[in-house]
Amino acid sequence: MTTTTTAGAHRTTDRTTTTPAPTTDSGRRRVSARVRILLWLLFVMAVALASVAMTTRSFLLRDVDNRINGLLTQETGEFANFEERGGDPRTGRPFTDADRLLTVFLERQNPDADEELIGLVTRTDGGLRPLRQPHDVPVALPLDRDADALRRIFGSPASSGVLHRPEGEIRWAKVTVAQQGREPDAAFVVAFHPEREQARVNSMFRTLLGISGVALLLTVGIAWAVAGRILRPVRVVRTAAAQLTEQDLTRRIPVHGNDDIAALADTFNGMLDRLERAFAAQREFVDDAGHELRTPITIVRGHLELMGDDPAEREETVRLVTDELDRMSRIVEDLLLLAKAERPDFVSPEPVQVAELTADVYVKARTLGERDWQLDGVADLEAELDPQRITQAMVQLAQNAVQHTTPGQTIRIGSRTDGPHLELYVADSGPGVQPQDTEVIFERFRRGTARRGARGSGAGLGLSIVKAIAEGHRGRVRLHGTPGGGATFALVLPAPRAPEGDPT
Repeated sequence: MTTTTTAGAHRTTDRTTTTPAPTTDSGRRRVSARVRILLWLLFVMAVALASVAMTTRSFLLRDVDNRINGLLTQETGEFANFEERGGDPRTGRPFTDADRLLTVFLERQNPDADEELIGLVTRTDGGLRPLRQPHDVPVALPLDRDADALRRIFGSPASSGVLHRPEGEIRWAKVTVAQQGREPDAAFVVAFHPEREQARVNSMFRTLLGISGVALLLTVGIAWAVAGRILRPVRVVRTAAAQLTEQDLTRRIPVHGNDDIAALADTFNGMLDRLERAFAAQREFVDDAGHELRTPITIVRGHLELMGDDPAEREETVRLVTDELDRMSRIVEDLLLLAKAERPDFVSPEPVQVAELTADVYVKARTLGERDWQLDGVADLEAELDPQRITQAMVQLAQNAVQHTTPGQTIRIGSRTDGPHLELYVADSGPGVQPQDTEVIFERFRRGTARRGARGSGAGLGLSIVKAIAEGHRGRVRLHGTPGGGATFALVLPAPRAPEGDPT
């Protein structure tokens, strides 16, 4: 509702407000649970798929290295065996010339596409003369045409290694040939160019990344739909909670299935049931309290307004007003006590001898009125009770019995065990309680329809307090008729402790 002023006149207009998007305390938009799930899923799957792709690439490159190393070892081993055991086909004798040895061996070999088999023979001028097969290698600069690379390999003291060139990497292995007692004057070299093998691995790696990306997108799409379906009840709960007001607590969430989300919806519905009952009880409580307090306030105001100057009249008015104020004070104290009954520290249990507690209640109740008070029986056991609250409840029951009996009638107070329960009771010989009033009289500001004797000054809160004390001890109040007429009110409390010295 917005009020605007135009030319001195006031005009009121209704404007439809749009609910703002949920924000955090810092003003930023909240990220929904659905988006969070998808972001985490996207992150985890991306890391997992990238790890799988990288691991696969690493395994493939290792396989390429193993294959190259195996090929180099095989070729050099074959040459060493040929050098040791082979013979010149022209003479049928062992080779005496390195040039002839390398030429014959190279003529008999069939290298791979990326492999070079080269023989190196030292010339008289100190240079190297390469011997090679008529084999085209798919690289920019074959090794047999790279004099500098050949010199580096021939002069290396190692039998194998890796040569890095601008034109590409070379894996090589060599076997030197030398006359006995002299420096090597020739060598057999196996060179492998791994670029194409590595390119195949990288191509497979890129393909795997592409497939992983497609799989990731499909998974995210499916997860988006599934997360939306799973979280739909949560959104319904949020919407229902946003629409709830103190005046409308009737909305409920439909429960489907038996998973955690269904349990959440069921729990939320249970909470709404409790809230609805609590608000209803609160409204009823406020209405009843207002009604009960309105009467003494009206009486006090009426007497004060009509009070004259006569001393006797003034004294009577003061007496009536004081009596009503006392009754209002008792109502307020009872209301505060009932409000405190909702707190967890309403009762403070401690080990109590039930027999002594029953006797104390009997002694205190005898002063409430001229009745035939009887101590009917006591339970000889120890129980975890709040003695002050139990005494308060029992005295309230005794006061209630006094209000519904006449002088000389019998009121019995006692305690007993009934299976696993302990009962502390007050039985009177009055008119009893009508069946329709059995449950009503324990409600706040409610009284029975049939009474005998004086109405008393109660506001209908006494039995409500008794019920609250019993429930604070995880028990209940039980009402039944007294043999011969009357009503018996009993506090039924659970799990008494065994009496001391009891062998059981």
